[in-house]
Amino acid sequence: MKKLLPVIFTIIISAQMNAQIVNIPDANFKAYLVGNVSINTNMDTEIQLSEATAFTGQINCPSLGILDLTGIEAFTSLTELYCYTNQLTALDVSNNTLLTNLDCGDNVLTTLDVSSNTALTDLNCKWNQLTTLDVSNNALLTYLDCGGNVLTSVDVSTASITNLLCPNNQLTSLDVSSNTALSYLNCQTNQLTTLDLSNNTALITLNCMFNQLTALNNMSGTVTILQATYNQLTSIDVSNNTALTVLGGGDNLLISLNVKNGNNTNMSNGFFATNNNPGLTCIEVDNAAYSTVNWTYIDASASFSEDCNAGIENNELVAVSIYPNPTSDILNVNSLEKVENIRVYNELGEMILNTNQTQFSVYTFSPGLYIVEIKTDSMITYKKFIKQ
Repeated sequence: MKKLLPVIFTIIISAQMNAQIVNIPDANFKAYLVGNVSINTNMDTEIQLSEATAFTGQINCPSLGILDLTGIEAFTSLTELYCYTNQLTALDVSNNTLLTNLDCGDNVLTTLDVSSNTALTDLNCKWNQLTTLDVSNNALLTYLDCGGNVLTSVDVSTASITNLLCPNNQLTSLDVSSNTALSYLNCQTNQLTTLDLSNNTALITLNCMFNQLTALNNMSGTVTILQATYNQLTSIDVSNNTALTVLGGGDNLLISLNVKNGNNTNMSNGFFATNNNPGLTCIEVDNAAYSTVNWTYIDASASFSEDCNAGIENNELVAVSIYPNPTSDILNVNSLEKVENIRVYNELGEMILNTNQTQFSVYTFSPGLYIVEIKTDSMITYKKFIKQ
């Protein structure tokens, strides 16, 4: 009889667990769970505790009008939870310690505690009403999107972040110095005044638009996409960023811009923009003729040069003009200074004419846009003309 007692006890406990019903007050959430044959294995109208604890997959219940996720605590072996675009005001995942992926974005959460979720690698909590977010216990976290909240700070120093998205918050500072594997950073539309990227040698994409940044001097040479419009930057130097394909630097206070990285042809028109920088007169590039043709989103007061320090730029002290424009045959160059040399480039930046004559024929040129490089005693000027 004594030997039978443990067996009987186990049977009783098992029966109680199988009979115990998980409390799921939200009708929409319950309907989802009951309708999921991987969870509701006996296909009755309830979720037993034994079914919940045995489930090791993902719960994917976005856009179902769910107000309350009570009952989720019973799923202790749950690894992924996707409950975005609902109407949740609270979320308790403290019992779901095996979670690796959590997406609770686009709800109305004011708090989120993930301190017990030490296995978490991906967290998306964007577009809620979070005022604080603590991920100090989430050392395995590689992806974090907390954009569209009201955060004033976010500490990611202990996380293994590779992708950090924190736009549309109220951040006044952001320390990513410990995140040496960071490859993607979107911190646009905050209140940042400084951003130190000296340790982020793996960084590829940086979006820091709509902040109050005054400098970006420590950016890694691996960056290929830089969006930095609407800041207070006075200088940008991307001469080490040989893989750069996008540069947005408009609406700043730029007086210095160095884009001479040996690979400017990576950027086509529309992917280079520095307009609304009235103090920027010279932009240093690989090939001034190529940039003049292909990068048109610049201020009228700015021009391209291969050496801004040498003063090779448009200079209003010396009047230089070309006419007629457009032309089908003869092009004239007029200058107050003696013209030493004239070169004409096509839209690819290829030189097709080299002369010292101020009047020459373009009759044999194909119709299109061309650049004239005019070298005088004190300067080099670039002018555009159209061959009809």
